[in-house]
Amino acid sequence: MKRLQIIVIVVFIMVTSCTIDKTDYEAELNIETTEFIEFKEVTSISSGNYTINIEALNGVFYKGYNKIHLKVNNTLTNENLEGLELTFLPIMTDANGNKVSCPHSYNLVYNSTEAYYEGYVVFTSESDSTVNWQLFIDVTETNETQTLQQIITVEEQTNLNLNMTAFTGNDGEQYFIALIAPQSPSVSQNDLVAGIYKYNQPTNEEGIFPDPSQFSYSIVQNHTLLLDPRMPEPSMGNHSSPNNQDLTQQSDGLYYGVVNYTMTGNWTLNFILQDENGQIIKGTEVSTDFTPGIEGAKGELYIDILF
Repeated sequence: MKRLQIIVIVVFIMVTSCTIDKTDYEAELNIETTEFIEFKEVTSISSGNYTINIEALNGVFYKGYNKIHLKVNNTLTNENLEGLELTFLPIMTDANGNKVSCPHSYNLVYNSTEAYYEGYVVFTSESDSTVNWQLFIDVTETNETQTLQQIITVEEQTNLNLNMTAFTGNDGEQYFIALIAPQSPSVSQNDLVAGIYKYNQPTNEEGIFPDPSQFSYSIVQNHTLLLDPRMPEPSMGNHSSPNNQDLTQQSDGLYYGVVNYTMTGNWTLNFILQDENGQIIKGTEVSTDFTPGIEGAKGELYIDILF
């Protein structure tokens, strides 16, 4: 009889603890994840002979990965201009006047089918009273270059499935990982897409601002991003899921893998970034121990998501 009482008490404590954690966890899920598929105008810049309309998904620049479309018109004739050389340089200025950039495609490519110039930018922080973002766009036509400038606003990324992280690798270089898809995951195997970028340390002295050689970034080539997804809530025991696939680079430069979400909730994507020779740039393995009632451990390199 005494043994039965002890068992009942233990079960009661476990259920109560799990219920408390689960209630808090459910409250966090009152976040709607909207999938944006339509490009809308974020801002328009007019100067001299040119008007540039800049478009992004939902018509907003968000912290993290943003695909961009630029349409360039002749200001006088409103003619859409193709065959131009177009460069795109975002600069952030902090409260102390320090200037940095972020991963971006400097030379934009013209899409003749859709009649716009395309590229990407990975904003590393939101705009606020201490952070100011400004775009510098050079338009070159028949060997004449004109620079257009525009202050922009970068909004907080409320969709945690599109989070990003920045870190210094074991090689001393600065890296960035930005989640791109899925915007709206499902309880199933999801195609996971990420961009991996690196800051290019300048090899020459700074020239006239904004000198692009001081703000250069590149896509990391031929690396592997090992994936270990976990549910870190105490009630979940930091369990993982089967049938995940590590991320490898495809022809578009992005990294593709598979993440299997077995239920909705808080997930941590633990990563280990390896170079083309299998050397670890950043990241550590996470213990496979099941730890109910304890917040799950995370590796050295991770991104939290929620759906």
